[in-house]
Amino acid sequence: MSTAADRPSTKLGIVGAGGVGSAMAYAAMIRGSAREVVLYDIAAERAEAEALDIAHGSMFAPGTRVTGGGDPELLRDADMIIITAGAKQQPGQPRLELADANVRILEAMLPSLLEQAPDAVYMLVTNPCDVLTVVAQRISGLPPQRILSSGTVLDSSRLRWLISKEADVAPSSVHAMIVGEHGDSEFPLWSQANIGQVPVDRWKAADGSRLFTEDRKAQLAERAMRAAYQVIQGKGSTNYAIGLSGARIAEAVLHGQDAVLPVSTVLEGYHGVSRIALSVPSVVGFGGIRTVLEVPMSEREEQLLHTSAEALEAALRTLGH
Repeated sequence: MSTAADRPSTKLGIVGAGGVGSAMAYAAMIRGSAREVVLYDIAAERAEAEALDIAHGSMFAPGTRVTGGGDPELLRDADMIIITAGAKQQPGQPRLELADANVRILEAMLPSLLEQAPDAVYMLVTNPCDVLTVVAQRISGLPPQRILSSGTVLDSSRLRWLISKEADVAPSSVHAMIVGEHGDSEFPLWSQANIGQVPVDRWKAADGSRLFTEDRKAQLAERAMRAAYQVIQGKGSTNYAIGLSGARIAEAVLHGQDAVLPVSTVLEGYHGVSRIALSVPSVVGFGGIRTVLEVPMSEREEQLLHTSAEALEAALRTLGH
C-alpha cells in the first residue's frame, strides 16, 4: 500500500493572493493537487494571512503544506506557477479591455518568476488570458507547451452544467467543450457534443421532441459565455469555480495525468491558425501540453475559430505584440 511518503514531491506556486488565487490555493489543498502550495503576493501580509487560514484546515485535507508571503524566493524550484495577479475586471467590462494594464504587470513580473523557477510550467489565469499567454511566451522564450492559460476549461464546465440541467443528467455524463477565445468570441463544439455517447442533436425530451434545437443551443452558449458577467454583477468577482478549474489543470500537469482539457496555448498551423493562443482540446500532463488535438470541426465552427483568432490578433497589434 502506498503512503504519503511515496507520492512525488510537487510544488505549486500561485501568484496573487486575491479572491482567485486564494480560492485556487484552497481548492488545491482540499484536492491534494500538490504536496506543497505557495501563495505569493507583493501584499505579503495578505498572502501570509490567506495561506494561514487555509493551512489551519490541513487536518481535514490530504496532507498538503500551504505557506504564503511576499518573498519571491518562496517560489524557488516550483514545478508549476499559476499567475492570477492583475487588474480586476469590472461589471460589464470585456476581458480584452484589461489587456494593457495586465500586460504591463506581466512584463514586470515574469522575469523574476523565471529566475526562481526556470523549469516550471506556467499557467495564466489573469485576463485576458489568451493575450497574456502569447505575451508570456514571447517574453520568456519558453516552448509553447510550457506556457498555457486556463482558457475555456471553466467555460466548458459551465456549459456542461447547463446542458445537464436541461437533460436531467449528471454533468459528468455530458461531453461538451467551449473553444476559441476565453471571452466574447468563444463557442461550443456542438458537432462533437454528446450525452452518454448520444449526440446532443439527437437527445430527446420527455415528449419525444428534439430537446437541443438550434435556438436552444444558441441560448445555452450565450448563457455559458455570459456566466462570468452575471457573477461579477452580483458579487464583484468570480473565484470559487475558477479556483477549482485551476487546481484541476494543475493536477493534470503535476500528476502526469495526460488529461484532455481545453486549455489555451500558442498554436501553430491549427486549422489555419498560427502564433495566436486559443483554447482547443489538448492532452495535459508532465511538462505542460503534450499534444494539441486536431478535433474535427464543422465549416461554421472553423469560421468561428478564425473569428476568435482575428479578435486576438487585433488586440495584440494594439498592444504592440
